[in-house]
Amino acid sequence: MAVAAIPRRETTVFRTCSATGLKVDVAAERLIIANAVAAVVALLVGGILALLIALTRWQAIHLLNPVWFYRLTTLHGIDMLIAWIVFFEVAGLYFGSTVALNARMVKPAIGWLAFALMVVGGALLNIVVLTGGADVMFTAYVPLKAHPLFYLGYILFAVGALVAVGLFFTNIIVAKAEGRYEGSLPLFVFGLVTASIIATYTLLSGAMSLVPAFFWSLGWIENYDAGFYRNLFWGFGHPAQQINLAAMVAIWYVLAGITTGAVPLNEKLSRLAFILYILFINLGAAHHLLVDPGPSFAWKATNTSYAMYLAVLGSLIHAFSIPAAVEVALRRRGHKRGLLEWLRRAPWREPGFSALVISMIVFGWIGGVTGVTIGTEQINMMAHNTMRVPGHFHATVVGGTTLAFMGLTYYLIPLIFRRELKFKKLAIWQPYVYGIGMAIVSVGMVAAGLQGVARRHWDITFTQAPFQSPVPGTVHLALAVLGIGAIIAIIGGAMYLIVVLASVFTGKRVEPTSPTLVIDPPPAMGYLSEEEEKDPQLQPRGTFVLVLAFLMFFAAYYLSNWWLLGRAWMVR
Repeated sequence: MAVAAIPRRETTVFRTCSATGLKVDVAAERLIIANAVAAVVALLVGGILALLIALTRWQAIHLLNPVWFYRLTTLHGIDMLIAWIVFFEVAGLYFGSTVALNARMVKPAIGWLAFALMVVGGALLNIVVLTGGADVMFTAYVPLKAHPLFYLGYILFAVGALVAVGLFFTNIIVAKAEGRYEGSLPLFVFGLVTASIIATYTLLSGAMSLVPAFFWSLGWIENYDAGFYRNLFWGFGHPAQQINLAAMVAIWYVLAGITTGAVPLNEKLSRLAFILYILFINLGAAHHLLVDPGPSFAWKATNTSYAMYLAVLGSLIHAFSIPAAVEVALRRRGHKRGLLEWLRRAPWREPGFSALVISMIVFGWIGGVTGVTIGTEQINMMAHNTMRVPGHFHATVVGGTTLAFMGLTYYLIPLIFRRELKFKKLAIWQPYVYGIGMAIVSVGMVAAGLQGVARRHWDITFTQAPFQSPVPGTVHLALAVLGIGAIIAIIGGAMYLIVVLASVFTGKRVEPTSPTLVIDPPPAMGYLSEEEEKDPQLQPRGTFVLVLAFLMFFAAYYLSNWWLLGRAWMVR
Protein backbone atom coordinates (compact mmCIF):
# COMPACT_ATOMS: atom_id res chain seq x y z
CA MET A 1 0.00 0.00 0.00
CA ALA A 2 1.32 3.44 -0.88
CA VAL A 3 2.12 5.71 2.03
CA ALA A 4 1.94 9.47 1.61
CA ALA A 5 5.05 11.38 2.53
CA ILE A 6 5.00 13.36 5.75
CA PRO A 7 5.03 17.14 5.04
CA ARG A 8 8.27 18.86 5.98
CA ARG A 9 10.08 22.12 5.41
CA GLU A 10 12.24 20.80 2.60
CA THR A 11 10.72 18.99 -0.36
CA THR A 12 12.61 15.77 -0.94
CA VAL A 13 12.50 14.47 -4.49
CA PHE A 14 12.26 10.71 -4.79
CA ARG A 15 12.46 8.66 -7.94
CA THR A 16 11.24 5.13 -8.40
CA CYS A 17 13.86 2.73 -9.74
CA SER A 18 12.40 0.83 -12.68
CA ALA A 19 14.85 -2.04 -12.05
CA THR A 20 13.90 -2.74 -8.41
CA GLY A 21 10.87 -0.62 -7.53
CA LEU A 22 12.76 1.05 -4.65
CA LYS A 23 12.31 4.74 -3.93
CA VAL A 24 15.55 6.69 -4.10
CA ASP A 25 16.17 10.15 -2.66
CA VAL A 26 17.91 11.98 -5.50
CA ALA A 27 20.13 13.94 -3.07
CA ALA A 28 21.22 10.68 -1.42
CA GLU A 29 21.82 9.16 -4.83
CA ARG A 30 24.30 11.89 -5.77
CA LEU A 31 26.25 11.38 -2.54
CA ILE A 32 26.29 7.61 -3.01
CA ILE A 33 27.63 8.04 -6.55
CA ALA A 34 30.33 10.52 -5.46
CA ASN A 35 31.63 8.27 -2.69
CA ALA A 36 31.47 5.16 -4.89
CA VAL A 37 33.46 6.87 -7.64
CA ALA A 38 36.10 8.02 -5.15
CA ALA A 39 36.30 4.45 -3.85
CA VAL A 40 36.89 3.04 -7.32
CA VAL A 41 39.61 5.62 -8.02
CA ALA A 42 41.37 4.65 -4.78
CA LEU A 43 41.05 0.97 -5.73
CA LEU A 44 42.64 1.66 -9.12
CA VAL A 45 45.61 3.48 -7.59
CA GLY A 46 46.02 0.96 -4.77
CA GLY A 47 45.83 -1.96 -7.20
CA ILE A 48 48.66 -0.57 -9.35
CA LEU A 49 50.77 -0.12 -6.22
CA ALA A 50 49.95 -3.67 -5.13
CA LEU A 51 51.36 -5.11 -8.33
CA LEU A 52 54.59 -3.12 -8.00
CA ILE A 53 55.03 -4.20 -4.37
CA ALA A 54 54.31 -7.86 -5.09
CA LEU A 55 56.82 -7.90 -7.94
CA THR A 56 59.37 -6.49 -5.51
CA ARG A 57 58.74 -9.12 -2.84
CA TRP A 58 59.08 -11.75 -5.58
CA GLN A 59 62.85 -12.00 -5.22
CA ALA A 60 63.48 -13.23 -8.78
CA ILE A 61 62.12 -9.91 -10.07
CA HIS A 62 62.77 -7.51 -7.15
CA LEU A 63 61.38 -4.57 -9.12
CA LEU A 64 61.63 -1.51 -6.85
CA ASN A 65 64.59 -0.08 -4.99
CA PRO A 66 64.29 0.13 -1.18
CA VAL A 67 63.19 3.79 -1.10
CA TRP A 68 60.29 3.34 -3.50
CA PHE A 69 59.34 0.01 -1.96
CA TYR A 70 58.74 1.57 1.44
CA ARG A 71 57.14 4.66 -0.09
CA LEU A 72 54.68 2.75 -2.20
CA THR A 73 53.96 0.25 0.56
CA THR A 74 52.97 3.18 2.78
CA LEU A 75 50.66 4.54 0.10
CA HIS A 76 49.24 1.13 -0.80
CA GLY A 77 48.07 0.65 2.78
CA ILE A 78 46.45 4.08 2.83
CA ASP A 79 44.67 3.83 -0.51
CA MET A 80 43.45 0.26 -0.03
CA LEU A 81 42.87 -0.17 3.71
CA ILE A 82 41.58 3.37 4.25
CA ALA A 83 40.44 5.19 1.09
CA TRP A 84 38.91 2.38 -1.02
CA ILE A 85 37.19 0.69 1.88
CA VAL A 86 35.92 3.76 3.75
CA PHE A 87 34.64 5.61 0.68
CA PHE A 88 32.69 2.51 -0.33
CA GLU A 89 31.39 2.03 3.21
CA VAL A 90 30.19 5.64 3.38
CA ALA A 91 28.31 5.06 0.12
CA GLY A 92 26.85 1.95 1.77
CA LEU A 93 25.85 3.90 4.90
CA TYR A 94 23.96 6.43 2.83
CA PHE A 95 22.32 3.64 0.83
CA GLY A 96 21.33 1.74 3.96
CA SER A 97 19.93 4.76 5.80
CA THR A 98 17.92 6.12 2.85
CA VAL A 99 17.21 3.74 -0.03
CA ALA A 100 16.94 0.58 2.08
CA LEU A 101 14.47 2.36 4.40
CA ASN A 102 12.62 4.33 1.71
CA ALA A 103 13.81 7.38 3.61
CA ARG A 104 15.40 10.74 2.83
CA MET A 105 18.84 12.21 3.28
CA VAL A 106 18.31 14.61 6.16
CA LYS A 107 21.09 17.12 5.44
CA PRO A 108 22.78 16.54 2.07
CA ALA A 109 25.05 19.55 2.62
CA ILE A 110 26.63 17.81 5.60
CA GLY A 111 27.21 14.75 3.43
CA TRP A 112 29.04 16.89 0.88
CA LEU A 113 31.13 18.46 3.66
CA ALA A 114 32.14 14.98 4.82
CA PHE A 115 32.98 13.99 1.24
CA ALA A 116 35.12 17.11 0.73
CA LEU A 117 37.06 16.49 3.95
CA MET A 118 37.73 12.88 2.94
CA VAL A 119 38.83 13.80 -0.59
CA VAL A 120 41.15 16.56 0.62
CA GLY A 121 42.58 14.32 3.34
CA GLY A 122 43.12 11.44 0.92
CA ALA A 123 44.73 13.72 -1.67
CA LEU A 124 47.10 15.18 0.95
CA LEU A 125 48.17 11.71 2.02
CA ASN A 126 48.90 10.66 -1.57
CA ILE A 127 50.84 13.83 -2.39
CA VAL A 128 52.94 13.81 0.78
CA VAL A 129 53.84 10.14 0.46
CA LEU A 130 54.70 10.30 -3.26
CA THR A 131 56.90 13.37 -2.72
CA GLY A 132 58.92 11.58 -0.04
CA GLY A 133 57.50 13.30 3.01
CA ALA A 134 56.27 10.16 4.74
CA ASP A 135 58.37 7.04 4.19
CA VAL A 136 57.06 5.72 7.51
CA MET A 137 54.89 2.75 6.41
CA PHE A 138 51.16 2.56 7.10
CA THR A 139 51.58 2.44 10.88
CA ALA A 140 53.92 5.48 11.06
CA TYR A 141 55.29 4.28 14.40
CA VAL A 142 56.84 6.95 16.62
CA PRO A 143 59.73 7.91 16.62
CA LEU A 144 59.45 7.77 12.79
CA LYS A 145 58.31 11.26 11.86
CA ALA A 146 56.45 12.30 8.70
CA HIS A 147 55.67 15.73 7.26
CA PRO A 148 52.89 17.53 9.19
CA LEU A 149 50.60 17.38 6.14
CA PHE A 150 50.68 13.58 6.39
CA TYR A 151 49.05 13.65 9.82
CA LEU A 152 46.74 16.47 8.75
CA GLY A 153 45.56 14.36 5.82
CA TYR A 154 44.77 11.48 8.14
CA ILE A 155 42.90 13.79 10.52
CA LEU A 156 40.82 15.42 7.77
CA PHE A 157 39.89 12.04 6.32
CA ALA A 158 38.94 10.68 9.73
CA VAL A 159 36.86 13.74 10.62
CA GLY A 160 35.04 13.50 7.29
CA ALA A 161 34.28 9.82 7.88
CA LEU A 162 33.07 10.59 11.42
CA VAL A 163 30.73 13.28 10.05
CA ALA A 164 29.36 10.76 7.53
CA VAL A 165 28.72 8.27 10.33
CA GLY A 166 26.88 10.95 12.29
CA LEU A 167 24.71 11.71 9.25
CA PHE A 168 23.95 8.00 8.90
CA PHE A 169 22.62 7.83 12.46
CA THR A 170 20.63 11.02 11.90
CA ASN A 171 19.00 9.60 8.77
CA ILE A 172 17.89 6.51 10.67
CA ILE A 173 16.48 8.49 13.60
CA VAL A 174 14.51 10.78 11.28
CA ALA A 175 13.33 7.81 9.19
CA LYS A 176 11.89 6.19 12.32
CA ALA A 177 10.27 9.44 13.43
CA GLU A 178 8.67 9.88 10.00
CA GLY A 179 7.36 6.33 9.93
CA ARG A 180 9.49 5.22 7.01
CA TYR A 181 9.80 1.71 8.43
CA GLU A 182 8.01 -0.30 11.09
CA GLY A 183 9.44 -2.49 13.80
CA SER A 184 13.14 -3.29 13.91
CA LEU A 185 15.68 -2.15 11.38
CA PRO A 186 16.24 -4.54 8.47
CA LEU A 187 19.12 -6.91 9.21
CA PHE A 188 21.30 -5.28 6.54
CA VAL A 189 20.86 -1.84 8.11
CA PHE A 190 21.35 -3.34 11.59
CA GLY A 191 24.73 -4.62 10.41
CA LEU A 192 25.60 -1.14 9.13
CA VAL A 193 24.63 0.30 12.53
CA THR A 194 27.05 -2.17 14.10
CA ALA A 195 29.78 -1.03 11.72
CA SER A 196 29.03 2.62 12.53
CA ILE A 197 29.17 2.11 16.29
CA ILE A 198 32.56 0.45 15.90
CA ALA A 199 33.59 3.25 13.53
CA THR A 200 32.80 5.93 16.11
CA TYR A 201 35.15 4.39 18.66
CA THR A 202 37.75 3.68 16.00
CA LEU A 203 37.86 7.18 14.53
CA LEU A 204 38.01 8.81 17.96
CA SER A 205 40.92 6.55 18.89
CA GLY A 206 42.65 7.52 15.66
CA ALA A 207 42.21 11.19 16.46
CA MET A 208 43.69 10.65 19.93
CA SER A 209 46.83 9.12 18.40
CA LEU A 210 47.25 11.26 15.28
CA VAL A 211 46.42 14.74 16.61
CA PRO A 212 49.34 14.66 19.10
CA ALA A 213 51.52 13.20 16.32
CA PHE A 214 50.55 16.19 14.16
CA PHE A 215 51.56 18.60 16.94
CA TRP A 216 54.78 16.63 17.46
CA SER A 217 55.64 16.89 13.75
CA LEU A 218 55.13 20.65 13.94
CA GLY A 219 57.48 20.86 16.91
CA TRP A 220 54.77 21.96 19.31
CA ILE A 221 55.36 18.82 21.40
CA GLU A 222 58.97 17.94 22.11
CA ASN A 223 58.54 14.26 22.90
CA TYR A 224 55.80 11.81 21.99
CA ASP A 225 55.76 8.50 23.86
CA ALA A 226 56.04 5.59 21.41
CA GLY A 227 54.07 3.18 23.62
CA PHE A 228 51.23 5.67 24.00
CA TYR A 229 51.07 6.14 20.23
CA ARG A 230 51.10 2.41 19.47
CA ASN A 231 48.34 1.72 21.97
CA LEU A 232 46.02 4.37 20.57
CA PHE A 233 46.98 3.79 16.94
CA TRP A 234 45.90 0.15 17.15
CA GLY A 235 42.65 1.34 18.66
CA PHE A 236 42.27 2.83 15.18
CA GLY A 237 44.30 0.62 12.83
CA HIS A 238 42.86 -2.79 13.69
CA PRO A 239 39.26 -1.85 14.61
CA ALA A 240 39.10 -0.04 11.26
CA GLN A 241 39.15 -3.54 9.77
CA GLN A 242 36.37 -4.60 12.16
CA ILE A 243 34.21 -1.88 10.61
CA ASN A 244 34.89 -3.67 7.34
CA LEU A 245 33.97 -6.99 8.91
CA ALA A 246 30.55 -5.80 10.08
CA ALA A 247 29.81 -4.09 6.76
CA MET A 248 30.99 -7.15 4.82
CA VAL A 249 28.76 -9.52 6.78
CA ALA A 250 25.79 -7.19 6.27
CA ILE A 251 26.48 -7.32 2.52
CA TRP A 252 26.74 -11.13 2.67
CA TYR A 253 23.14 -11.26 3.90
CA VAL A 254 22.07 -8.91 1.09
CA LEU A 255 23.86 -10.92 -1.61
CA ALA A 256 22.36 -14.16 -0.28
CA GLY A 257 18.90 -12.62 -0.47
CA ILE A 258 19.35 -11.09 -3.91
CA THR A 259 20.81 -14.19 -5.58
CA THR A 260 18.88 -17.03 -3.92
CA GLY A 261 16.03 -15.45 -1.95
CA ALA A 262 17.66 -16.60 1.28
CA VAL A 263 16.19 -15.46 4.60
CA PRO A 264 18.06 -15.97 7.92
CA LEU A 265 16.58 -18.95 9.73
CA ASN A 266 16.94 -17.18 13.07
CA GLU A 267 17.30 -13.44 12.58
CA LYS A 268 17.54 -12.80 16.34
CA LEU A 269 20.63 -14.99 16.48
CA SER A 270 22.17 -13.08 13.55
CA ARG A 271 21.50 -9.81 15.35
CA LEU A 272 23.09 -11.21 18.52
CA ALA A 273 26.20 -12.03 16.47
CA PHE A 274 26.44 -8.39 15.41
CA ILE A 275 26.09 -7.30 19.05
CA LEU A 276 28.99 -9.59 19.97
CA TYR A 277 31.05 -7.62 17.45
CA ILE A 278 30.21 -4.36 19.18
CA LEU A 279 31.15 -5.68 22.60
CA PHE A 280 34.26 -7.71 21.83
CA ILE A 281 35.67 -7.34 18.32
CA ASN A 282 37.88 -4.36 19.09
CA LEU A 283 39.75 -6.42 21.66
CA GLY A 284 41.38 -8.20 18.74
CA ALA A 285 43.55 -5.10 18.33
CA ALA A 286 45.48 -6.29 21.38
CA HIS A 287 47.36 -8.85 19.28
CA HIS A 288 49.38 -5.97 17.79
CA LEU A 289 50.62 -5.17 21.30
CA LEU A 290 51.46 -8.67 22.50
CA VAL A 291 55.16 -8.17 21.83
CA ASP A 292 55.18 -4.84 23.68
CA PRO A 293 56.62 -4.87 27.21
CA GLY A 294 54.09 -2.33 28.57
CA PRO A 295 50.79 -4.24 28.83
CA SER A 296 50.60 -6.89 31.54
CA PHE A 297 50.28 -10.59 30.85
CA ALA A 298 46.81 -10.59 32.45
CA TRP A 299 45.67 -7.82 30.09
CA LYS A 300 47.08 -9.61 27.06
CA ALA A 301 45.59 -12.98 27.99
CA THR A 302 42.17 -11.54 28.84
CA ASN A 303 41.84 -9.64 25.60
CA THR A 304 43.24 -12.16 23.15
CA SER A 305 42.69 -15.57 24.73
CA TYR A 306 39.23 -15.01 26.22
CA ALA A 307 37.23 -11.92 25.27
CA MET A 308 38.32 -11.93 21.62
CA TYR A 309 36.89 -15.41 21.16
CA LEU A 310 33.40 -14.08 21.90
CA ALA A 311 33.76 -11.99 18.74
CA VAL A 312 34.93 -15.12 16.94
CA LEU A 313 31.71 -16.74 18.14
CA GLY A 314 29.81 -13.97 16.34
CA SER A 315 31.62 -14.78 13.10
CA LEU A 316 30.92 -18.49 13.52
CA ILE A 317 27.21 -17.73 13.93
CA HIS A 318 27.22 -15.83 10.63
CA ALA A 319 29.31 -18.58 9.03
CA PHE A 320 26.50 -21.04 9.75
CA SER A 321 23.51 -18.71 9.37
CA ILE A 322 24.21 -17.46 5.84
CA PRO A 323 25.01 -20.81 4.14
CA ALA A 324 22.10 -22.41 5.99
CA ALA A 325 19.73 -19.73 4.71
CA VAL A 326 21.05 -20.25 1.17
CA GLU A 327 20.70 -24.03 1.44
CA VAL A 328 17.12 -23.85 2.68
CA ALA A 329 16.20 -21.33 -0.03
CA LEU A 330 17.62 -23.58 -2.75
CA ARG A 331 16.03 -26.69 -1.28
CA ARG A 332 12.68 -24.89 -1.40
CA ARG A 333 13.24 -24.52 -5.13
CA GLY A 334 13.35 -28.29 -5.46
CA HIS A 335 17.07 -29.08 -5.05
CA LYS A 336 16.50 -31.54 -2.21
CA ARG A 337 18.47 -34.66 -3.14
CA GLY A 338 21.46 -35.62 -1.03
CA LEU A 339 23.58 -33.37 1.10
CA LEU A 340 24.99 -31.02 -1.52
CA GLU A 341 22.76 -31.03 -4.60
CA TRP A 342 21.58 -27.55 -3.59
CA LEU A 343 25.20 -26.35 -3.75
CA ARG A 344 25.76 -27.89 -7.18
CA ARG A 345 22.55 -26.30 -8.44
CA ALA A 346 23.31 -22.88 -6.96
CA PRO A 347 23.45 -19.84 -9.28
CA TRP A 348 27.20 -19.98 -9.88
CA ARG A 349 26.89 -17.79 -12.99
CA GLU A 350 25.46 -14.98 -10.89
CA PRO A 351 28.40 -12.70 -9.92
CA GLY A 352 26.80 -11.75 -6.63
CA PHE A 353 26.52 -15.38 -5.57
CA SER A 354 30.05 -16.38 -6.58
CA ALA A 355 31.39 -13.23 -4.91
CA LEU A 356 29.50 -14.16 -1.73
CA VAL A 357 30.77 -17.75 -1.61
CA ILE A 358 34.39 -16.97 -2.50
CA SER A 359 34.44 -14.01 -0.12
CA MET A 360 33.28 -16.27 2.73
CA ILE A 361 35.81 -18.98 1.86
CA VAL A 362 38.81 -16.67 1.56
CA PHE A 363 37.79 -14.67 4.62
CA GLY A 364 36.98 -17.64 6.83
CA TRP A 365 39.23 -20.50 5.74
CA ILE A 366 42.35 -18.37 5.29
CA GLY A 367 41.84 -15.03 7.01
CA GLY A 368 39.80 -16.15 9.99
CA VAL A 369 41.80 -19.26 10.80
CA THR A 370 45.17 -17.50 10.54
CA GLY A 371 43.88 -14.44 12.42
CA VAL A 372 42.65 -16.32 15.47
CA THR A 373 45.84 -18.38 15.51
CA ILE A 374 48.26 -15.45 15.45
CA GLY A 375 46.11 -13.70 18.04
CA THR A 376 47.35 -16.21 20.62
CA GLU A 377 50.19 -14.65 22.60
CA GLN A 378 52.80 -17.42 22.34
CA ILE A 379 52.24 -17.99 18.63
CA ASN A 380 52.14 -14.25 18.06
CA MET A 381 55.64 -13.89 19.47
CA MET A 382 56.85 -16.12 16.66
CA ALA A 383 54.64 -14.84 13.85
CA HIS A 384 53.89 -11.17 14.32
CA ASN A 385 56.71 -9.56 12.36
CA THR A 386 56.64 -12.13 9.56
CA MET A 387 54.67 -12.30 6.30
CA ARG A 388 52.03 -14.36 8.06
CA VAL A 389 50.36 -11.15 9.29
CA PRO A 390 49.84 -9.53 5.86
CA GLY A 391 48.86 -13.02 4.64
CA HIS A 392 46.06 -12.91 7.21
CA PHE A 393 44.72 -9.44 6.47
CA HIS A 394 45.03 -9.79 2.72
CA ALA A 395 42.63 -12.71 3.06
CA THR A 396 40.22 -10.82 5.32
CA VAL A 397 40.18 -7.30 3.90
CA VAL A 398 41.46 -7.71 0.34
CA GLY A 399 40.01 -11.14 -0.33
CA GLY A 400 36.86 -11.12 1.81
CA THR A 401 35.70 -7.53 2.20
CA THR A 402 36.77 -6.23 -1.20
CA LEU A 403 35.20 -9.15 -3.04
CA ALA A 404 31.91 -8.67 -1.17
CA PHE A 405 31.93 -4.98 -2.11
CA MET A 406 32.63 -5.91 -5.73
CA GLY A 407 29.72 -8.35 -5.77
CA LEU A 408 27.30 -5.76 -4.42
CA THR A 409 28.43 -3.20 -7.01
CA TYR A 410 26.91 -5.23 -9.85
CA TYR A 411 23.44 -4.66 -8.37
CA LEU A 412 23.98 -1.03 -7.38
CA ILE A 413 24.87 0.03 -10.94
CA PRO A 414 21.29 -0.31 -12.29
CA LEU A 415 19.77 0.99 -9.05
CA ILE A 416 21.94 4.00 -8.25
CA PHE A 417 23.80 4.82 -11.47
CA ARG A 418 20.72 3.88 -13.56
CA ARG A 419 22.84 2.06 -16.12
CA GLU A 420 22.57 -1.41 -17.56
CA LEU A 421 25.43 -3.73 -16.61
CA LYS A 422 27.91 -4.12 -19.48
CA PHE A 423 30.18 -7.08 -20.23
CA LYS A 424 28.05 -9.49 -18.22
CA LYS A 425 30.18 -12.52 -19.14
CA LEU A 426 33.23 -10.68 -17.82
CA ALA A 427 31.32 -9.94 -14.63
CA ILE A 428 30.47 -13.64 -14.27
CA TRP A 429 34.13 -14.66 -14.31
CA GLN A 430 35.51 -11.69 -12.36
CA PRO A 431 34.84 -12.97 -8.79
CA TYR A 432 36.53 -16.28 -9.61
CA VAL A 433 39.65 -14.69 -11.07
CA TYR A 434 40.01 -12.11 -8.32
CA GLY A 435 39.13 -14.49 -5.49
CA ILE A 436 41.49 -17.25 -6.64
CA GLY A 437 44.27 -14.70 -7.13
CA MET A 438 43.86 -13.30 -3.62
CA ALA A 439 43.71 -16.79 -2.11
CA ILE A 440 47.05 -17.58 -3.80
CA VAL A 441 48.51 -14.27 -2.57
CA SER A 442 47.49 -15.00 1.01
CA VAL A 443 48.74 -18.59 0.95
CA GLY A 444 52.06 -17.43 -0.53
CA MET A 445 52.43 -14.83 2.22
CA VAL A 446 51.56 -17.26 4.99
CA ALA A 447 53.96 -19.89 3.59
CA ALA A 448 56.75 -17.30 3.40
CA GLY A 449 55.99 -16.11 6.93
CA LEU A 450 56.11 -19.66 8.27
CA GLN A 451 59.71 -19.73 7.03
CA GLY A 452 60.61 -16.49 8.76
CA VAL A 453 60.33 -13.96 5.91
CA ALA A 454 60.18 -10.51 7.47
CA ARG A 455 56.97 -8.54 7.15
CA ARG A 456 58.42 -5.07 6.62
CA HIS A 457 61.64 -5.61 4.73
CA TRP A 458 62.60 -5.00 1.15
CA ASP A 459 64.38 -8.34 0.73
CA ILE A 460 64.74 -11.61 2.65
CA THR A 461 67.86 -10.71 4.61
CA PHE A 462 66.08 -11.40 7.89
CA THR A 463 64.68 -14.75 6.84
CA GLN A 464 66.29 -16.53 9.74
CA ALA A 465 64.24 -18.77 11.98
CA PRO A 466 64.84 -22.05 13.80
CA PHE A 467 61.74 -23.47 12.11
CA GLN A 468 62.81 -22.47 8.57
CA SER A 469 62.22 -25.18 5.95
CA PRO A 470 65.37 -27.15 5.15
CA VAL A 471 64.22 -27.53 1.54
CA PRO A 472 66.43 -25.22 -0.61
CA GLY A 473 64.54 -22.56 -2.53
CA THR A 474 61.27 -22.97 -0.60
CA VAL A 475 61.31 -19.35 0.54
CA HIS A 476 61.76 -18.15 -3.03
CA LEU A 477 59.00 -20.49 -4.14
CA ALA A 478 56.58 -19.03 -1.59
CA LEU A 479 57.38 -15.48 -2.70
CA ALA A 480 56.97 -16.52 -6.33
CA VAL A 481 53.52 -17.90 -5.45
CA LEU A 482 52.75 -14.51 -3.89
CA GLY A 483 53.81 -12.71 -7.07
CA ILE A 484 51.85 -15.03 -9.39
CA GLY A 485 48.77 -14.69 -7.21
CA ALA A 486 49.10 -10.91 -7.28
CA ILE A 487 49.18 -10.90 -11.09
CA ILE A 488 46.01 -13.04 -11.21
CA ALA A 489 44.29 -10.84 -8.62
CA ILE A 490 45.24 -7.67 -10.51
CA ILE A 491 43.69 -9.16 -13.65
CA GLY A 492 40.53 -9.83 -11.64
CA GLY A 493 40.58 -6.28 -10.29
CA ALA A 494 41.02 -4.92 -13.82
CA MET A 495 38.01 -6.98 -14.95
CA TYR A 496 35.94 -5.37 -12.19
CA LEU A 497 37.06 -1.86 -13.16
CA ILE A 498 36.32 -2.53 -16.84
CA VAL A 499 32.79 -3.73 -16.08
CA VAL A 500 32.08 -0.86 -13.68
CA LEU A 501 33.52 1.94 -15.80
CA ALA A 502 32.00 0.64 -19.04
CA SER A 503 28.61 0.26 -17.39
CA VAL A 504 28.67 3.70 -15.76
CA PHE A 505 29.89 5.61 -18.81
CA THR A 506 28.48 3.61 -21.75
CA GLY A 507 25.75 1.39 -20.29
CA LYS A 508 22.21 1.74 -21.60
CA ARG A 509 20.22 4.20 -19.55
CA VAL A 510 17.69 2.54 -17.23
CA GLU A 511 14.92 5.12 -17.21
CA PRO A 512 13.15 5.55 -13.86
CA THR A 513 9.53 6.56 -13.43
CA SER A 514 8.56 10.16 -12.72
CA PRO A 515 9.82 11.67 -9.43
CA THR A 516 7.35 11.01 -6.65
CA LEU A 517 6.91 11.40 -2.92
CA VAL A 518 4.84 8.22 -2.65
CA ILE A 519 6.73 5.33 -1.05
CA ASP A 520 5.78 1.68 -1.34
CA PRO A 521 7.36 -0.48 1.35
CA PRO A 522 9.36 -3.38 -0.14
CA PRO A 523 7.61 -6.76 0.02
CA ALA A 524 8.69 -8.93 2.92
CA MET A 525 10.43 -12.17 2.01
CA GLY A 526 8.65 -15.28 3.26
CA TYR A 527 10.01 -17.50 6.00
CA LEU A 528 9.47 -21.25 6.22
CA SER A 529 5.95 -22.25 7.14
CA GLU A 530 5.34 -24.55 10.09
CA GLU A 531 4.78 -27.43 7.67
CA GLU A 532 8.03 -26.69 5.82
CA GLU A 533 9.97 -26.57 9.08
CA LYS A 534 8.98 -30.20 9.72
CA ASP A 535 10.16 -31.36 6.28
CA PRO A 536 13.55 -33.12 6.77
CA GLN A 537 14.48 -32.38 3.15
CA LEU A 538 14.41 -28.64 3.90
CA GLN A 539 16.84 -28.85 6.81
CA PRO A 540 20.35 -27.38 6.25
CA ARG A 541 22.16 -30.73 6.55
CA GLY A 542 24.75 -29.83 3.91
CA THR A 543 25.68 -26.65 5.73
CA PHE A 544 26.25 -28.64 8.92
CA VAL A 545 28.73 -30.87 7.07
CA LEU A 546 30.53 -27.88 5.53
CA VAL A 547 30.79 -26.10 8.88
CA LEU A 548 32.09 -29.29 10.53
CA ALA A 549 34.77 -29.57 7.82
CA PHE A 550 35.75 -25.95 8.48
CA LEU A 551 36.05 -26.54 12.23
CA MET A 552 38.22 -29.61 11.63
CA PHE A 553 40.51 -27.60 9.37
CA PHE A 554 40.59 -24.81 11.95
CA ALA A 555 41.62 -27.24 14.72
CA ALA A 556 44.29 -28.89 12.54
CA TYR A 557 45.89 -25.57 11.60
CA TYR A 558 45.72 -24.23 15.14
CA LEU A 559 47.27 -27.32 16.71
CA SER A 560 49.96 -27.53 14.03
CA ASN A 561 51.04 -24.03 15.03
CA TRP A 562 51.51 -25.18 18.61
CA TRP A 563 53.65 -28.05 17.32
CA LEU A 564 55.66 -25.53 15.31
CA LEU A 565 56.01 -23.31 18.36
CA GLY A 566 57.24 -26.21 20.46
CA ARG A 567 59.77 -27.12 17.75
CA ALA A 568 61.06 -23.53 17.69
CA TRP A 569 61.46 -23.46 21.48
CA MET A 570 63.31 -26.79 21.46
CA VAL A 571 65.84 -25.47 18.95
CA ARG A 572 66.28 -22.28 20.91
